Amino acid sequence: MRLFVALDLPEGARRALGELIERLSSECRRSRWVRPEGMHITLKFIGHGDGTMLDSIDAALATVRLPEAVEMRFRGLGFFPNERRPRVAWCGVEASANLVQLAAEVERRLEPLGIAPESRPFVPHLTLARFQSTEGLNALLRAATELGSRDFGSGRQTEFHLFESVLKRSGAEYRRLQTYRFQKEAA
Repeated sequence: MRLFVALDLPEGARRALGELIERLSSECRRSRWVRPEGMHITLKFIGHGDGTMLDSIDAALATVRLPEAVEMRFRGLGFFPNERRPRVAWCGVEASANLVQLAAEVERRLEPLGIAPESRPFVPHLTLARFQSTEGLNALLRAATELGSRDFGSGRQTEFHLFESVLKRSGAEYRRLQTYRFQKEAA
């Protein structure tokens, strides 16, 4: 099993980003564009685990708590590693500071299970496309300049999910295995 922990997107943001992908994908046809229904904000990529780890992972994630919901706004377009050599197109995620705390808490709870912490800092983003060639990239870069500060919606999250990623020839498919409410109940 290939596992990861992620936040879901509010439906309005998913719809707006789906329309953007539909528009931009005609510029870069040889790129791999994500399917809007599969968009998520990864908190932790766990990797391959066998079914015996699932109960331990579930128990660890069920203990994650934060006092407040995570507020997020989806805005702008960018590229990893940069615009000169783009390999990935992404939408930015502006979030309350507790999103970083949530990712750190997920890491902290999973580390005792032998799941190594990330070596890079947590940078929330939504992957839109992965580039397989430079065909159409100039048009995409121009569009990104125009849309650099466009707002694609916002949302508030009080739960996260454990997903299984199934790799298929048509692309990865995600199956939600469990949902965890992380916000403490108001007293």
